[in-house]
Amino acid sequence: MKKFRKMNRRNFTLTELMVVIVILVMLASFAAPMVFKHIKNARISTAKTQLKLLEQALNDYKLDTGKYPDGDEGLQALMENVSDNEKWDGPYIKPAVPKDPWGNDYNYVCPGEHGEYDLYSFGADGAEGGEGENADIVNWVEEED
Repeated sequence: MKKFRKMNRRNFTLTELMVVIVILVMLASFAAPMVFKHIKNARISTAKTQLKLLEQALNDYKLDTGKYPDGDEGLQALMENVSDNEKWDGPYIKPAVPKDPWGNDYNYVCPGEHGEYDLYSFGADGAEGGEGENADIVNWVEEED
């Protein structure tokens, strides 16, 4: 039978642990802003995609009923036959009309100022205007000044 040698185990010193912790904190401080930037961009992309899906649902509604829901009916007309239209064949979006990525309702105006209807989100701040993540996300093409 072979004899096993006792292995020399050395514990980490407090200094070594502190160096490792400092390195991890430095790495996290560099990575965190990049992660948050990607989250902001993902929310903006999600809002644009949801606008396109809502536009498609509105177009399906118009194909069936012959018109877009008026401003009083709003996007709720995509979920239920609020005007008792005989040609309504919905719901046109399931399971419900989504909120924008910041938890706010999408704004719908019909007739619109920029087309047959205006559909938009005010962005992260929930107020008109803004830049970056606070910028309005709209379904029309905005003219550059």
